[in-house]
Amino acid sequence: MKKRAIWISVVVVIALGVTAFLAFRPKEKKEKYKTEKVSRGRIQETVFASGTINPISSVSVGCQVSGRVKALYVDYNSEVKQGQLIAEIDPASYQAQVDQARANKLLAAANLQKAEAALVDAERSYNRAAELFQRNLIAQSERDTTETNFLSAKAAVNAGKAQLVQSSAALDLAKTNLVYTRIISPVDGIVISRNVNIGQTVVASFQSPTLFLIAQDLTKMQIDTNVNEADIGKVKTDQPVEFTVDAYPDTTFRGKVFQVRNAPMTISNVVTYDVVINVDNTDLKLKPGMTANATIITSDKTSILLIPNAALRFVPPEEEIKKSLQKGYGVWILKNGKPERVSVKVGISDDSYTELVAGDLKENQELITDTTEKNKKANNGPPRMF
Repeated sequence: MKKRAIWISVVVVIALGVTAFLAFRPKEKKEKYKTEKVSRGRIQETVFASGTINPISSVSVGCQVSGRVKALYVDYNSEVKQGQLIAEIDPASYQAQVDQARANKLLAAANLQKAEAALVDAERSYNRAAELFQRNLIAQSERDTTETNFLSAKAAVNAGKAQLVQSSAALDLAKTNLVYTRIISPVDGIVISRNVNIGQTVVASFQSPTLFLIAQDLTKMQIDTNVNEADIGKVKTDQPVEFTVDAYPDTTFRGKVFQVRNAPMTISNVVTYDVVINVDNTDLKLKPGMTANATIITSDKTSILLIPNAALRFVPPEEEIKKSLQKGYGVWILKNGKPERVSVKVGISDDSYTELVAGDLKENQELITDTTEKNKKANNGPPRMF
């Protein structure tokens, strides 16, 4: 019994000792800060924009005369050649105008012949009267009358010639209007839209109504995007572009910046600029009017030192900032357990990392990105300068 009591006492003492050790041992000091290493890799700076896909070159085909559409020879997606007849306005009234103008020209020519004949007769009468007057066989008044008749006949001939020119011009105009009733394709291409139907009346009073829209080459397209004024300074010609369209959400298309236009566009007090992106469309997947979500790659660098954006955003408690208040970008490292600011010069940036251009940092060096304290006062806003 005594041995058993002894063993029980030993076990109790050991248990009390273990409990006391666990209760009163120094607690591990938890890390106050989260860190992330300076890394080396690739970074792309991009500008996001959206726009509409359009043919590089398209032609609006209208009509210069009014009338009823008599015939349509092409439809949507029809391939057309330059000079091809694609529609016709009812020519009946214009043919009648041509016939009338031709008749007026014939009448003017006949009147001119009549006036020329009268001129010959008036000239003979005047010459005869002038001879008789010299012989004192007729009075002065009679000679003057024949002279007036001669001059009037000459003026009538001139008027007849002018009338003939006028009627010829009217005939040419009528013929031209008759030709305009035949709508001809001005280019080779594909009909994108047709805005009229057979029997519809078109009116060309103030401006030529558009009947067709013809795209010259759908294998080459362009995207007209709107880029915010804050980003337009980064965009240059020939920069690569990646974009997607809703019709093919899993496909990334590629193009190049062709033109950065200087004309500003203000929409809801936001100033944007048109950036034109050229796109190859050999497979004809892209269609006019599609909305493209484009990413313009303004800079692409590889094997450079990268700082986490969270490290640039991090700010220690106010009492520590006051000790190290400096201007410019900076990050914080742990030195002897306390944050120390390191000034840095940064370059291009994306959503996660920023290029380290200059600064006393090395690859794999730990940077403070956040604090683990419950009541942390760190600033989690965008990268800022102090």
